Amino acid sequence: MSNPGASSRTAGAHSLPVEIQEVVKAAQDKKGADILVMDLRGIGAFTDYFVLCSGQNPRQVTAIAENVEHALRECRVRPSHVEGYERAEWVLLDYFDFVVHVFNRETRLFYALDRLWGSAPRIVPPDRDPRPLSPPVAS
Repeated sequence: MSNPGASSRTAGAHSLPVEIQEVVKAAQDKKGADILVMDLRGIGAFTDYFVLCSGQNPRQVTAIAENVEHALRECRVRPSHVEGYERAEWVLLDYFDFVVHVFNRETRLFYALDRLWGSAPRIVPPDRDPRPLSPPVAS
């Protein structure tokens, strides 16, 4: 989901907090799609970063979220709040300074956090597929 008004840049390994780098790696390890980091620090948001990614189905959404939790637990970081595992359409992991959103494609397109926080700079992690999300194909 691109927003022409928001700035976008490719993130180097040193430009994001270590915890955010771990989230990105954990999502990539489970083949998370459309990974995007939004820097909310300059827009008066309740957190510093959003990390968004998508999974193809409930099993993958759950696997991505669990891998993120595991990776951050290794860094001695635990979420303050977790929700969404039951339906696995949108798993939210709140770590105070950043919030991880793991969506299925349809839910991500519907809620469009990418557009809702459109003024936030976007940080495109390395190895991310630069193509925007496309609407799901009707079966």
